[in-house]
Amino acid sequence: MEPTRIIYWNIPYHNLVYILVIIPIALFIWGFIRIFRLIALGKPDNRLDHLGSRLKDKLLYVLGQWRVFKSPLIGIAHGMVFFGFLVLLVGTMLEALHVLFHLFEIKGWFYLILSFLLDILGFAVLVGIIIAAVRRYILRPKYLDRMWEDGVILSLIALVVITGFIVEALRIAVLKPPFEVWSTVGWTIAPIFEGLGKSSILTLHQIMWWVHMALSFAFIAYIPFSKLRHIFTSPASVFFRSSLPKGELPPTEDLEQAETFGAATVNQLTWKDLLDLEACTRCGRCEDACPAHASEKPLSPKNIIIDLRDNLHRWGAKIAKAGDEGPPDDALIIPTSIEPEELWACTTCRACMEQCPILIEHLPKIVEVRREQVLMQSAFPKELQLTFKNMETNSNPWGLGWAERGKWAEELGVKTLAEDADVDYLFYVGCMGSFDERAKRVACDFVRLCQRAGIKLGILGGEEKCCGDNARRAGNEYLSYMLMLENIETFNAYDVRRIVTICPHGYNTIKNEYPRFGGRYAVFHHSELLADLLLDGKLTPCNNGGKPGRVIYHDSCYLGRYNDIYAEPRKILEAIPGVVLDEALQHHRKSFCCGGGGGRMWLEEEIGKRINEMRMEELMGKDPQTVVTACGFCMTMFEDALKAKDMVGQVAVKDIAELLWEAQGEG
Repeated sequence: MEPTRIIYWNIPYHNLVYILVIIPIALFIWGFIRIFRLIALGKPDNRLDHLGSRLKDKLLYVLGQWRVFKSPLIGIAHGMVFFGFLVLLVGTMLEALHVLFHLFEIKGWFYLILSFLLDILGFAVLVGIIIAAVRRYILRPKYLDRMWEDGVILSLIALVVITGFIVEALRIAVLKPPFEVWSTVGWTIAPIFEGLGKSSILTLHQIMWWVHMALSFAFIAYIPFSKLRHIFTSPASVFFRSSLPKGELPPTEDLEQAETFGAATVNQLTWKDLLDLEACTRCGRCEDACPAHASEKPLSPKNIIIDLRDNLHRWGAKIAKAGDEGPPDDALIIPTSIEPEELWACTTCRACMEQCPILIEHLPKIVEVRREQVLMQSAFPKELQLTFKNMETNSNPWGLGWAERGKWAEELGVKTLAEDADVDYLFYVGCMGSFDERAKRVACDFVRLCQRAGIKLGILGGEEKCCGDNARRAGNEYLSYMLMLENIETFNAYDVRRIVTICPHGYNTIKNEYPRFGGRYAVFHHSELLADLLLDGKLTPCNNGGKPGRVIYHDSCYLGRYNDIYAEPRKILEAIPGVVLDEALQHHRKSFCCGGGGGRMWLEEEIGKRINEMRMEELMGKDPQTVVTACGFCMTMFEDALKAKDMVGQVAVKDIAELLWEAQGEG
């Protein structure tokens, strides 16, 4: 079974060969050299650790298309185009190398199998292109934009495949080799051309072969100058993804010696940040998941990436040449690429990063720009000025006296570590649990549960400082650094080994960010500890005549997306007699933010809808008797939403610890 071809070219065509092959490949190489030079403008960043894990992610997210397939329709379409085009590209290159340069002749069973695969996968590519076109131009989801290059790309891919099928069908129509039945599509459409006559078919075949090859190599040349570059940059983005815990922000290196902070221009971002800009395909999944965008704020995570990329392409080389003269004003990220309203609308909920199929890191870029605005320009929302000052002077956002931190626990008999350091856990209460009246009740119920289970807790009282989360994510890296160091010094002075907290923000910060500064502890959220106590039989809920009824659990961003704690709170609720647990419309990894993260707890929400009210309306759509959370920030935001909507009394908002304590018969 030898492959049958029509040989129709000879040496006079050598100039066409150069045009067809060499020039497109040269453009391809030059285009990616240009991209590489722009990426290289970024600051150094070590992304070569944990190579085994990186290779695994490459297989999972690139070849396996793991996150792409989480959206079934586009997942199927993209999978058809992705896998089909990989094989078609290889087949086209082999054909070109053989016909033009007499290399890599394919024959025998390998030829038949390859022919079959090329036809089947080529057809799959066409189906995928049709699905993508219908979705983009007919279904038109809001988060999916439509630019001229999208139509060009879809058309170009379709033309490459269609002309390939026509070339194959014309060859089969003339030569009619019986084994070419393996070329299923070509064999099926070949009869269409048989009536043209052999001479006409040969001429048409020659024309279409050159058209097919020209389109194929034009496609190759176009790749680095369009979003098709993601064929190469997206796998690179996945491979070089952050190896830090999801809850850890990249720190400012040599903070005490640094002369500048954050990013005023794109070259002050890392090279991985700039690679992310080149990898983005504008799929819009990040935008669709963003609570700020959903609430009609000007923020779109997708546009942040695209606008930064436009800035890089326009100003990157000029910034590099500017040297000591500094960048032109038009090159500054704020306000050239990002408006202040966009920057401060982010709640750092991480929904954008959770949904991105190629692991683009939106949040570090946003926070890095915030750092520059706060520490270099003193440009931040006016409400944060008082918040930062309160944290500096009294180590809490309200500015209440540090001596008040431990008073909530006096009636419970909880001692400070200064009084008794022999405890099972340091209970890091956090600012909410120490000063907010509503959160104090949660802290008290948690302590009562631990006492009933025989767990000895100790607190720091006035020695406890704010964990630093709000300051850090609001861009005040230096303030958060000082708060963290003070806490670590205190923890280490008491030889603290195990810490439990009721606040997901404190939990995330102490667990994931303190280790970089020398604070390494076993850190637990109270939902984890309570779930273990229930499992061990040290806590036994009873009905006690109460009927909590229909309950909706809200997944906190910092507990869920940041730290993958989803099961434990639900196990607690399922263990309470009388609880009928239902899920919110958006839950687990897709949970909708309460609106309080990233420093937004202390800012007025003056643009668009209020995120907390949107989430509360969604939860109320399930007609719950109780909305349960495991975060003081979420609780405050939801109770504020009920007040704003004049719905106080229609539904209870409680922490899991409160509900569990009520089920002990002592509530």
